[in-house]
Amino acid sequence: MKIIVTGGAGFIGANFVYYELANHPDDEIICYDKLTYAGNLETLKFAETNPHFQFVYGDISSRDEVYKLFEIVAPDIIVNFAAESHVDRSIEDPELFLRTNIIGTSILLDACKKYGIKRYHQVSTDEVYGDLPLDRPDLFFTETTNLHTSSPYSASKASADLLVQAYQRTYKIPATISRCSNNYGPYHFPEKLIPLMIINALHDKNLPVYGTGANVRDWLYVEDHCAAIDLIIRNGKVGEVYNIGGHNEKTNLEVVKTILKILGKSESLIQFVTDRKGHDQRYAIDPAKIERELGWTPKTKFDDGIQKTVAWYLENRAWWEKIISGEYQNYYAKMYGNR
Repeated sequence: MKIIVTGGAGFIGANFVYYELANHPDDEIICYDKLTYAGNLETLKFAETNPHFQFVYGDISSRDEVYKLFEIVAPDIIVNFAAESHVDRSIEDPELFLRTNIIGTSILLDACKKYGIKRYHQVSTDEVYGDLPLDRPDLFFTETTNLHTSSPYSASKASADLLVQAYQRTYKIPATISRCSNNYGPYHFPEKLIPLMIINALHDKNLPVYGTGANVRDWLYVEDHCAAIDLIIRNGKVGEVYNIGGHNEKTNLEVVKTILKILGKSESLIQFVTDRKGHDQRYAIDPAKIERELGWTPKTKFDDGIQKTVAWYLENRAWWEKIISGEYQNYYAKMYGNR
């Protein structure tokens, strides 16, 4: 099969590319990415040595580029990871998130309608459900939980989900949606919580924690997420939403303290800062549906996954040092500028 992975140079998308190449070596994987600040082609340098992998530079919000891609590739499956995803950035510049996450999704769906597709999969987020109170640990997000967004980012992702469901119902696009909890693991862009704390701690810099650090997230190791999506695109039921959770609820402060302990650093590096606007209190997913229907369960416990993640950042300093310096953005020009 030919699988287009949009946003495949980003964190989860790149991990999915590697998962597919390893587990389905006969499939062709086409990464389609605009290489915005969070897209890093160096992340895919090992994939580029695989004859079943191809990188195509492009923007999902450009109809001409997307249609050209479909005409050339004639894909069987689209997995849409392409999205602006940082909540703080969405608060500062909502329009960018609307353009990429909503208009871009609509253009991909139009291409599926025009050229045909075996499966379109939308990678969404648990943030579309809003949040849960800290004093109700018995409550969890299910696929029937009402959408109740808190930020321009989550609103744009919820809008995209509704578009996918509308196209599936109206145009019979064979689509599925997954909503996952917070991912962590290799290749995570340094602005996000876990890599930021690892890198700051390594440099003995302050670790900024919003509010009191009491906000709770359900952490999912990225490879487990990739395995779930792979099951959905091959065996999931068209028109369905699947929640993907890690059974690993931790407060932000617990996560930060765990990282400091692994690195042998003092908790005095923790610096509490003014809380984020509209900061969701707790995310917690009930993944019973995907466990029941597709047999997926997360394999990685947080204590093991965070150890592996810290080790990866220690062993791959060159990768994140180039990001911090901005040098990584020159990689595309070096690799493809003369082609």
